Amino acid sequence: MTGRKIASTKLVGSALDIGALRVFVAVAEAGSFVAGGKAMGLTRSAAGKALARLEAYLETRLFQRTTRRLSLTTEGHEFFNRCCRLLEDLEEAEASIRQNSPLPKGLLRLTVSEGYGKMVILPFIQAFIDNSPGISIEVSFSDRVVDLIEEGFDLAIRVGDGATSHQYITQVIDRTRPQLFVSPDYLKQRGKPESLADLKDHRRLVYGLGTASTGWNLVDKEHGRITLNGSNHVRFDSGDAIRTAAIAGLGIGYLPSFMIDRDIVEGRLIQLLPATQGEEIAIHAIYPSRRHLSLRVRAFIDGLKIFLSNIKN
Repeated sequence: MTGRKIASTKLVGSALDIGALRVFVAVAEAGSFVAGGKAMGLTRSAAGKALARLEAYLETRLFQRTTRRLSLTTEGHEFFNRCCRLLEDLEEAEASIRQNSPLPKGLLRLTVSEGYGKMVILPFIQAFIDNSPGISIEVSFSDRVVDLIEEGFDLAIRVGDGATSHQYITQVIDRTRPQLFVSPDYLKQRGKPESLADLKDHRRLVYGLGTASTGWNLVDKEHGRITLNGSNHVRFDSGDAIRTAAIAGLGIGYLPSFMIDRDIVEGRLIQLLPATQGEEIAIHAIYPSRRHLSLRVRAFIDGLKIFLSNIKN
């Protein structure tokens, strides 16, 4: 095979060559200049020269090279993720002009609140990937606040407050209210509280570490809005951990119903004081503010909204 000259297509306002970016992505995905160059119709030498010019322009080494191995540097990893998004956006833009209907494809990096992710998002992902074979997904289950741009995530699904920074777009996709739940074993050992006043004698399982408030903001049909506090509590930094602790009989959990619906049906947990519940909590889809939302993110959010509507009807 003879080396093919890469067509030079400059990005507006930049000296970056789109052809060189495509070679870089192909080599990074293949893990070698030979395979990456072949995928682009280039010799190893031509692919190597294109990457050398790109590194010289960026004044940054993108690959660590040894006689046996080719791997991305830290800067190379970040640049690779951004290049993939850029090239996919260009493909979608071209398809829209040509009046094609591009299918979503590529890697979707997703971070989700742990409890909501396991109970709601995982069942949806199973259906989503069956209908979107061109998409692969990486999922991080975490209740911590994630910097999507810094950590390279495409989308976050968060229970509670959404992002307020101008860097992000926030959509409310679902709503829930936390309620009080306890295991049958706990009730056998400690007795059943019949009123809000009785709760002061019981152990509460509280979300939030350190200086976070231990109070539960409740709405009661008889007493209106109240804050329930007390010294007898155990703190957690995970809603899923509170659910597990409640099932184990460690105390009373204050949890949204989506986390414990199956536990109620199967008898692992019992609802306390049905007339008392928490204030409504919104579930948000959060993604970086970009001029054009990628097709895979748009498809995921739209599909999730339909999924949520179907399971409620």
